[in-house]
Amino acid sequence: MVTSVDPQTASTVPGSSAHTATATPRRRDPEARRREILAAAAELAAEHGVAALTHRAIAARAGVPLGSTTQHFASIDELREAALQQLAEEIDESLATIEPYVAEIAHDPTRVIDDVVTFLHDRRTVLSDIALMTSGTTDPRLRALALRWNDRLIDMLTGPVGAEAALAISVYLDGATIHAGLHDEPLSREHLTRVLLALARLPQVPDLPDRPELPERTGVRDRPDLTEVSGQRRTTDRTP
Repeated sequence: MVTSVDPQTASTVPGSSAHTATATPRRRDPEARRREILAAAAELAAEHGVAALTHRAIAARAGVPLGSTTQHFASIDELREAALQQLAEEIDESLATIEPYVAEIAHDPTRVIDDVVTFLHDRRTVLSDIALMTSGTTDPRLRALALRWNDRLIDMLTGPVGAEAALAISVYLDGATIHAGLHDEPLSREHLTRVLLALARLPQVPDLPDRPELPERTGVRDRPDLTEVSGQRRTTDRTP
């Protein structure tokens, strides 16, 4: 006797083709797991600094087994560097929005200021930039990565405003970023506008001549030993 199987309940019947299909475990995506781990590491680096990156902390943030972090990254140093690389790429994206308007900065910095204000109000981006700065100061291997944003900004600004003004603007924005990380509110739009305009309009100062060496002074009398003179005076004062 042939027993018919209700299609709606077929998936619950052991041995049925429908049951076999639903019971097959979902294939894991190693690349997706790697991205999850990397995203968790980048978040931790931005929130707590690179020193907070451990296999256990990253696995807990990503919600993956501890062994997954070592499976996809050979060492914690490799994972830290990859996390900072991701943060640097995120910051590069914010810098790319400024590039079309850089040529106008000395005349009408409105659009540049708009993007700078947006950057400084984005807590995640600010902390990411600070994490890169601090990592570059303590680990020479990460210095080039930390300087990438500054180097690119200086290259963008040198044509419109000159090398010295470009460097001054880059240094000022580093300070504005640290200020935003330390305070509840970043610098105001009005302040940013005034300072960036002033820096962009710095006069082009010609190279200063080398300072000539001063001639050696001759015929100068030796200074008296004030201690000895003072002692003589005290001795004289005590003489009856």
